[in-house]
Amino acid sequence: MTQHSVIDDAVIRSLEKYFHDLDGTQPTSVYDMVIHAVEKPLLETIMRHADGNQLRASAMLGINRNTLRKKLHQHGLL
Repeated sequence: MTQHSVIDDAVIRSLEKYFHDLDGTQPTSVYDMVIHAVEKPLLETIMRHADGNQLRASAMLGINRNTLRKKLHQHGLL
């Protein structure tokens, strides 16, 4: 049996509820839906903890600063 983090458990619970609520309807684009749902609050939280400093935030995330700027723009966070 594998151990899950609190975040893993939250994602699993949310997805199980999503599939339950579909009541048998075939879902589409689940990957994009989950990434979009998780990415914005992730970016908001990281930016808050980095005091708005994009260089620090990109280091915390392990992504390039230009990639961070693109994602912040996509989510209307600039």
